[in-house]
Amino acid sequence: MSFSKLGLNDQLVQGILATGYTAPTIIQSRAIPAAVAGKDVIGCAQTGTGKTAAFVLPILNRLGADPHAKHHTLRALVLTPTRELAQQVEESVTAYGRFMSLQSLAVFGGVNIQNQLKRLRRGIDIVIATPGRLLDHIERRSIDLSTVEVLVLDEADRMFDMGFIQDVKKIIAKIPAHRQTMMFSATMSKEVRALTASIQKHPEYIEVGEQRKPVETVTQHFYSIHQELKIDLLIHILETTQMESVLVFSRTKHGADKISHRLERKGIKSIAIHSNRTQAQRQRALAGFKHGDYKVLVATDIAARGIDVEGISHVVNFDTPTFAEDYIHRIGRTGRATSKGDALTFVSRSEGEYLRKIEYFVGKRFELKKYPGFDDTKRRTPETHPATEVRRHEHVGEKKRHWESGGDQSRVWREKREERTGHSNRHKSDFQKPFRKRRRNTREHQRPA
Repeated sequence: MSFSKLGLNDQLVQGILATGYTAPTIIQSRAIPAAVAGKDVIGCAQTGTGKTAAFVLPILNRLGADPHAKHHTLRALVLTPTRELAQQVEESVTAYGRFMSLQSLAVFGGVNIQNQLKRLRRGIDIVIATPGRLLDHIERRSIDLSTVEVLVLDEADRMFDMGFIQDVKKIIAKIPAHRQTMMFSATMSKEVRALTASIQKHPEYIEVGEQRKPVETVTQHFYSIHQELKIDLLIHILETTQMESVLVFSRTKHGADKISHRLERKGIKSIAIHSNRTQAQRQRALAGFKHGDYKVLVATDIAARGIDVEGISHVVNFDTPTFAEDYIHRIGRTGRATSKGDALTFVSRSEGEYLRKIEYFVGKRFELKKYPGFDDTKRRTPETHPATEVRRHEHVGEKKRHWESGGDQSRVWREKREERTGHSNRHKSDFQKPFRKRRRNTREHQRPA
């Protein structure tokens, strides 16, 4: 089936073809006709199946097909949980609607609000926003939601996870009840279902694939490895395997920075992205990763929700995901659409519980194996670490010299210092006392006169 048979106008189809897409995905072919007909839609599909175009294309078709509508008046609102995802949606709106005269704007925090205010004064047709910054604009009265015709909640499950649901409800209360509402999510929890029942009218439920199963285009591997050897294994894989574009997931922000720095020291181009980075830093990191300036992008789960990069060949779970749902989202960053990808998960002894949760969630047992060609027997422990060995020998030699000198510890210290410095400080050390009484704080202990 082609896009022209989905009920889209000619200008929009021309924009779609200009981006290089010729045929819709399953979620698009099922959701677009219902959305074009004006129905409320619930779309549930795994990450990487093309959910963004499933709601962006109907919005552009509706707004561009009404010649009597006042131009540059806010008519469509898309809510996203992260600023990266808001940017990705805006890029899709701009790409697909390149032959249309519609204006769009991504509204999110972490950047100067004055630039957004200037754009809003000139008039905007479509706003893609995170809940927090959108509420700021509502309080400033720089955004009026009374003219919104279409509302989209993208990644609704993640909005619940990140605690945005109360802000979302405040925003929905300011939008006219007579509207078209679409909701798209990778998983459909009880909370999401309850929300849909309160904001949608007779929605058409569209589910593609099974929520608990990863996309079939991703090959999954699980490797048993000691926690302290994970970085060595990652470097070994990157140096010995043909990998074009690699996304590495870390459980913490500090861990992401640490992994990136170790890879850089080994000559592997990498960069980290997480919530502690400024918006400009995150944009530069994503742009560099997309353009191939960096081979490896290290990210946390929250930051990765907005990563929509084509051609990611491998996803590496440096830390086994604590929640099974996050595992599905992580590996969905590769094998997108019809392309294939590989997902590698490092499992330490303490992370075996998380692996069992993943197996229970997807209903499948995975083979936990050693990575071929990597020697994990040379495990460094505090007793065998070279630096520890040096300190231990110094300590043993010091004790031996102590007993040979008849127990005169000050003499041992003095001889050791003379060996290091090359001169004697005997006149000082002979009269130094090893312990000194702490001087009292005279102000605190001063007795009243």
